[in-house]
Amino acid sequence: MIRWPAILLLFGFVLLTLGCSESSDKTSFAGLATNQPLQGGAAFLQPGPGDRLTFPADLGPHPQHRIEWWYLTANLKTANGQPVGVQWTQFRQALQPRPADERPPSASLWPLQAAWMAHAALSWNGEHYFTEKLARGDVGSAGATAAPFSVWLDNWQLEEQPAHQSAAEQWRLQVASADWSYDLMLTINGPPVAHGDHGFSAKSASGEGSMYFSLTDIAIEGQVTIHGKPLRVSGQGWFDREWSSQFLKKGQQGWDWFALHLDSGDKLMAFRLREDKGVFQSGTWIPKAGKPVALAGKDFALTPQAGNDDIPRNWHLQVPDYDIDIHVSAPTGDYWNNGLYPYWESPVTVSGSHGGVGYMELTGH
Repeated sequence: MIRWPAILLLFGFVLLTLGCSESSDKTSFAGLATNQPLQGGAAFLQPGPGDRLTFPADLGPHPQHRIEWWYLTANLKTANGQPVGVQWTQFRQALQPRPADERPPSASLWPLQAAWMAHAALSWNGEHYFTEKLARGDVGSAGATAAPFSVWLDNWQLEEQPAHQSAAEQWRLQVASADWSYDLMLTINGPPVAHGDHGFSAKSASGEGSMYFSLTDIAIEGQVTIHGKPLRVSGQGWFDREWSSQFLKKGQQGWDWFALHLDSGDKLMAFRLREDKGVFQSGTWIPKAGKPVALAGKDFALTPQAGNDDIPRNWHLQVPDYDIDIHVSAPTGDYWNNGLYPYWESPVTVSGSHGGVGYMELTGH
């Protein structure tokens, strides 16, 4: 889902790297929500309702757009059934647009058309581990390709694997921090799910938005290592891919996002953006059999439940047309991703009309 504050952080990193500053009108949400380049040259492209997804190209970078990210969450279990949560995200923030068919400048020129940031988290046994990395673009430290699919920042990498006996595509995700790591094999089952209008996902009533699709049926096996202790894990994952050239509108304070695997085999994505006057919300119902259905704000109710924390850990989610009346709850523990811009990222469990698991991201609380 949309991670504008993290992108804003990366924008600040770009400016610091350049050794320059921008006036306050250009660093406000209103200023950043334009499609003008930060430096001279052609304008950034901005997605709109008429745009369509193209595969495998859209797995790769979009240098004519200002912001994009690749994002995986996974609900896993150890051999003895203990839950393990995994999150990995890589962001690209462009300083200058570049045509998609144009070769990047030589690394020997030390270019800065884009900067990259990666976040990784591991949740296990009531503990939450998080770290982040930053890198300059176009000098080999970080990047992405569509075919073969690969996204990397230093020694963190998500890479397509050679074809094997199964017809399903496989990716390998490797992340290592000082005290923990994971090495996971992802088997991609099922086609991409386009959110919104054939992949264009509106983020406000006035129509601003992004291109957004997900891979919602991913079987995962591998190993996590925590303080030197290796654990074999398996489970299911959810992969998001999103790009745009616009940030949050002025008056939008943050969002609440959910990706849920229900025990029925159905899946559900829902988010709401909190605004000065109410909320804007959208979602996608992904049935076990049949085509995904875009959900408008009127099609579902997403309500935080009272609690003792500043963070709404428990939610009530209703989708009447599909007999969904569920409670979504984060486990006990602190699931803040305490990087330069803190936000909440936790596994969740589902109860009520359906059981299940998933992930929840909350910002701006």
